[in-house]
Amino acid sequence: MNAAQAAGLRCPVCGGGLGIWGRALRCAKNHSFDMAREGYVNLLPIQKRHAADPGDGKAMVAARRTFLQSGAYDPFRRALGELCLQAGYKTPNIVDAGCGEGSYDRTVVDTLTAAGAEPRLIGFDLSKLAVRLAAKLVPEGAFAVGGSFCAPVADGWADILLNVFSPFAAAEFSRMLRPGGWLIYAVPTPRHLFGLKQVLYDQPYENPAIRTEYPGFVPAGERTVTDTITLDNAMAQALFAMTPYYFNTPPEGADRLAACPGLTTEIGFRFLLYRRAE
Repeated sequence: MNAAQAAGLRCPVCGGGLGIWGRALRCAKNHSFDMAREGYVNLLPIQKRHAADPGDGKAMVAARRTFLQSGAYDPFRRALGELCLQAGYKTPNIVDAGCGEGSYDRTVVDTLTAAGAEPRLIGFDLSKLAVRLAAKLVPEGAFAVGGSFCAPVADGWADILLNVFSPFAAAEFSRMLRPGGWLIYAVPTPRHLFGLKQVLYDQPYENPAIRTEYPGFVPAGERTVTDTITLDNAMAQALFAMTPYYFNTPPEGADRLAACPGLTTEIGFRFLLYRRAE
């Protein structure tokens, strides 16, 4: 984490700006937050910690890292990097709200850097386990434990804000983005993971195809990316374990997936583009 990135973070106690003091971040009122060995910092307000370890647990985070690093979702990772590049900034400030274990951020930073841009990335997530992995995977980024509805990012700091399958906190997103800044919001297509659902459920269902208007944001386009993937049993289990279906599937559905030698399924992301109103 460098000084420019630290300046993009804010104190969760008083909302003031933060600066680097040795191995800690500190605001003008002397609220101090130690940086972990991996370089991340915990900026989740104590009153927002509704569990000892909020966010995704160890098994889900590990499954997501295994699956995303397999290459199965590379078309989505590439598309996200390309959309950030198309925003046209030479030195963009990028915020990933709900960054998870950092695989998407790694692709975004690599894509922009390869094109000659100099991105400054801040990512945050409720899961300390995920943030730790992200900080190790993208050491040039700045990562914090924090939530979208109490985001640890300074007002108007972001040129680009990313949200991949995470809660949509319209007020906080608007606060973090500068006027005219880009919001890239990834949601599933109707047939995303339909093959997985056919195994898990007696009556598989499509995802709703909804585009919502948000106060303070102007729709600016959409990009849809689809593919079909075939996975062996181990990778199918990793996919299952990283999704909310893992907690909502009857035992017989999970047993059917465990017995499958492999899985073929459609996948698809809709990248919804918005501009922060001027």
